[in-house]
Amino acid sequence: MYMTGFADEAAKDIDGQIRATKELGWTHIESRNIDGKNIHDLDDAAFDIVYGKLQDAGVRINCFGSAIGNWAKSIEAPFDSSLAEARRAIPRMKRLGTKLVRIMSFAVLEDRGPDDQLEDERFRRVRELQKMFADEGLAPVHENCMNYGGMGWPYTLRLVENVPGLKLVFDTGNPVFSLDRAKGETPPMQSAWEFYSHVKEHIAYIHIKDGVLNPETGKAVYGWPGEGDGDVVRIVNDLVAAGYDGGISIEPHMKAVFHDEAKNAEADARYANYVEYGRRMEKIVEAARSATARA
Repeated sequence: MYMTGFADEAAKDIDGQIRATKELGWTHIESRNIDGKNIHDLDDAAFDIVYGKLQDAGVRINCFGSAIGNWAKSIEAPFDSSLAEARRAIPRMKRLGTKLVRIMSFAVLEDRGPDDQLEDERFRRVRELQKMFADEGLAPVHENCMNYGGMGWPYTLRLVENVPGLKLVFDTGNPVFSLDRAKGETPPMQSAWEFYSHVKEHIAYIHIKDGVLNPETGKAVYGWPGEGDGDVVRIVNDLVAAGYDGGISIEPHMKAVFHDEAKNAEADARYANYVEYGRRMEKIVEAARSATARA
């Protein structure tokens, strides 16, 4: 097992992302945005600079946190943009030695019911993406985010059944803030543990978020790992006991509170928040290892 994270939550630039990673004693970053652009959208010159700095620092990109098929892409829109993102990602992943790429199954159609979501077209597109990456020796992992597969565990399983070879990245926090659309016309929020329990045999990678849903506003309130409703400790304990040896990727999503009006106060706060989140997550993993060793 190794630790990694969405280091763009520590810093916007690659220098700050590398610095936070090394302060934690880690050697991996799950790369999403660098200077406000997804890693597959950087121009070639900018990517070359990023590549060089990673090589010099001895830090690897273990996963592309891509925008391929994500919640901003409609299944009713042309497939072209996601295919183009995949084509840009592949040579960059190979150059970096990155094997994993996060994908999704396109935005939920809010004007349609959960069983009227143009499934066949979603399956066709995800199959094509799966094949593109697999043919190059790379592994797309589907995230249970704001997309078809994230509507509830039955939809993720339908996706897996219809896309041979597809593996999952399971995010502990997303169920807390998502309706369980498999449970009737007035669905409750999802249970992270229930979702995980049904899909765990297909999981190749883990994202860690945590938090609670504010009952008055209906909005997400993100917090430290293990202190919310994401069943983080229970899930990590189960993973460790089962011998999971993949990545644990932190994605804090926390709003840092700061009162310093100095120019760098906000940047310093987000950096410190990321590092503290990583350290807390390490303690949860170590506790799980100790519990497994005693069992």
